[in-house]
Amino acid sequence: MQNLSNMKIAVIPARGGSKRIPRKNIKEFCGKPMIAWSIEVAKASGLFDHIIVSTDDAEIAEIAKTWGAEVPFTRPKELSDDYTATRPVVNHAIRQIEAIHGSTKLVCCLYATAPFVQASDLKRGLDMLNARECEFAFTVTSFPYPIQRALKITADGRIAMFYPENLSSRSQDLEKAYHDAGQFYWGRTQAFLNDVPTFSQASVPIILPTYRVQDIDTPEDWLRAEILFRALQEREPYYSL
Repeated sequence: MQNLSNMKIAVIPARGGSKRIPRKNIKEFCGKPMIAWSIEVAKASGLFDHIIVSTDDAEIAEIAKTWGAEVPFTRPKELSDDYTATRPVVNHAIRQIEAIHGSTKLVCCLYATAPFVQASDLKRGLDMLNARECEFAFTVTSFPYPIQRALKITADGRIAMFYPENLSSRSQDLEKAYHDAGQFYWGRTQAFLNDVPTFSQASVPIILPTYRVQDIDTPEDWLRAEILFRALQEREPYYSL
């Protein structure tokens, strides 16, 4: 067994039962299976001792291995349904890998549907985690419009403000707000296993430009992501990997 007390691993969760976009994790995205983009950027970064895909699906496992990831275990059924959160999946993967390779120090949960991630993002996150007294570093981006002036549709079909006290506020005077970019989360192994909250003072933000962030949960999201990705391919060599 290697002396891997400083081992860094990437965990890519990729279950087989996606509903809104069937087979989402291996559906072709701009010329490659979606998951291939995450595996390749993890490899290109040179940061990881092991790149692990956690899946319950044999086809996903084979495709992941074809693109250079390891699949040393099968995710159990109880961690593969529509209601399973990410943290239990990552923690299960950590325990499985430590049983095989020994103790780990740092873990990066990298989503299988994150084709906009760049190796420089992963390195920046690792540098921030090492430089700051924090447990996690994860990607965020700004909301495109002030959340303090958000609107809702009432039960009778009319418009109301969530925060009517901001009716007369200028947009530029309101505090900027951010949301999870849903790409990756660097963390200390024990912080994952001890269930330290990610959305808390334990974390520092890796701020991404809005044009490199896109949730991919619906067919409309997928189409928008492909259009944006192809536009970026014309501007940035990375996206031609």
